[in-house]
Amino acid sequence: MTRILETERLILRKFLPEDADALARVLSDPVTMKYYPAPIDRVGTQQWIERNLRRYSEDGVGLWAMVLRATGEMIGDCGIVRQQVEGEYLYEIGYHLRRDYWGQGLATEAAIACREWGFANLKVHRLISLIRPENVPSCGVAERNGMTVWKGVDWRGIWHRVYVVERASPNKLSS
Repeated sequence: MTRILETERLILRKFLPEDADALARVLSDPVTMKYYPAPIDRVGTQQWIERNLRRYSEDGVGLWAMVLRATGEMIGDCGIVRQQVEGEYLYEIGYHLRRDYWGQGLATEAAIACREWGFANLKVHRLISLIRPENVPSCGVAERNGMTVWKGVDWRGIWHRVYVVERASPNKLSS
């Protein structure tokens, strides 16, 4: 098991093929996946994990399994994914949390940790989150992660807000 980072309540680690059952509880839930074209079935969940395993080797990042430190239970994912938005490659913080854990600040805790990890480990000046405007809870996570709306885009045929947070500049801190 490759741990990427830890927070007070969470461990984010690379996915393992055996995470498929736990992740399927998140991705196959129609309420959790309301803002996706459709919930993802068991085969799609296996493909989701395989896609992230490829991302780890090709991009050095991907979505990571979100595990409760107290119990070791996998309850979702959060991580950084390289996305092409309007012809530009950007790094997106993404997250999916099992519905019975909503409202506890876990997605925000994981997203903040990913923001800090991204700025410490990637040579980027900004990180984004792509979120449909009607997905109010995810918009709230992005805002609590220090992000603001940068622009709107038609991404994969669906209108999204592009939330952005920029790396603090040492020059800005001294002026």
